[in-house]
Amino acid sequence: MFPLRYGTFAAVMPQPSETLEQVFREEYGRIIATLIRLSGSFDLAEEALQEAFTSAVANWERDGTPGNPGAWLTTVAHRKLLDAVRREKTRSDKQPELEYETERLQPYVELALFEEAVEYPDDRLQLIFTCCHPSLSREAQVALTLRTLGGLTTAEIARAFLLPESTLAQRLVRAKNKIRIARIPYEVPPLKVLQERLASVQSVIYLIFNESYSATAGNSLTRKDLSAEAIRLGRVLCRLMPNEPENSGLLALMLLHDSRRDARVNDRGELVILEEQDRSRWDREEIAEGLRLVEQALRLRRVGPLQLQAAIAAVHAEAQAPDETDWRQIVALYEELMRISPSPIVALNQAAAVAMSEGFEQGLVLIEKAGASGKLENYYLFHAARADLLRRLNRLPEAAMAYSRAAALTTNQVEQQYVRRRLSEVTKPNGHLPDMSS
Repeated sequence: MFPLRYGTFAAVMPQPSETLEQVFREEYGRIIATLIRLSGSFDLAEEALQEAFTSAVANWERDGTPGNPGAWLTTVAHRKLLDAVRREKTRSDKQPELEYETERLQPYVELALFEEAVEYPDDRLQLIFTCCHPSLSREAQVALTLRTLGGLTTAEIARAFLLPESTLAQRLVRAKNKIRIARIPYEVPPLKVLQERLASVQSVIYLIFNESYSATAGNSLTRKDLSAEAIRLGRVLCRLMPNEPENSGLLALMLLHDSRRDARVNDRGELVILEEQDRSRWDREEIAEGLRLVEQALRLRRVGPLQLQAAIAAVHAEAQAPDETDWRQIVALYEELMRISPSPIVALNQAAAVAMSEGFEQGLVLIEKAGASGKLENYYLFHAARADLLRRLNRLPEAAMAYSRAAALTTNQVEQQYVRRRLSEVTKPNGHLPDMSS
């Protein structure tokens, strides 16, 4: 992925590129967070770090890779930032909001470039909360988090979410401008609002993962690079706030779902549902780590929604075969999840679990109840789950109508093909679809 992020000079990348790529993955978020704290500007920070990586290409080829590459890049980026600040100060009459103090940066600039003992603060926690500030739209929060903490280019993020690059670029510009003009603080929020804001951060990371796990649209079910980025951000959050059990729950949930990635599509590119997956293709290392994280989080006895969802995923992961799944335990976990975080989607999932543990009729009753409010009417999985139970109960005309509704609502081609395949199985032999007008 390195050439995508450094397209301007990737073509001439010398031998140290492997080290530089590793440093990029491990240090980008940390360095950019520090530069944003010092300058107060996302754009100046990104420009300074880009110039530092460009300098590394030439210097590391000539002088060799430094003993502490992250510190080297941080120091050089600080110098580049200082140069940019000086340039901006000459235009301060045109941009009065750029009121930086050059002296503030000087101690960092004077660090020895090759000093291996250089330490610098980790400002990523402040950056995460800034990117996920509630005054920004959810779309802006996601884009800004991936751009700054993940280091993904505008083109990469646009490609991941199937947006025009110009649309994504405008979204980023608006978000950065709002942070500057509204003077959104670059800080961890006060204790009284910390949990609420932390939940927003977790939600943004999980939203990124969900888009990678079941892409909203397009001809691919999953996007592996995006899921890897969400998991990496989850690990960062766990390191920065290790005593928050919901952080561990989030990471565990993503790992346990991601462990099934390779089994979710067959060799023909078709969707394979959970009960039909080849479980030998599940990633046992991710499962083992996910199970450890679930146990670690639950021991803290501050159970939250993410931990419960991870516990449900853990029950599925521990089953060596579909008929070994402890559906009663899953139902109990969903009951607790409904108690602390009720929603129509949780009710839908609980109904599906009841169908597997207590019978299809009982599950269908609960699915109908979950959809009674109308809030799930445009949620394709509601209609797909309902259709599946109707099919199992041999109520084929009703199943066909539900499958038709689900097919009309999903925009992912892989999921749509699966639903249409099911629809063809329950459609009358004459090939006519049911009348949807009734």
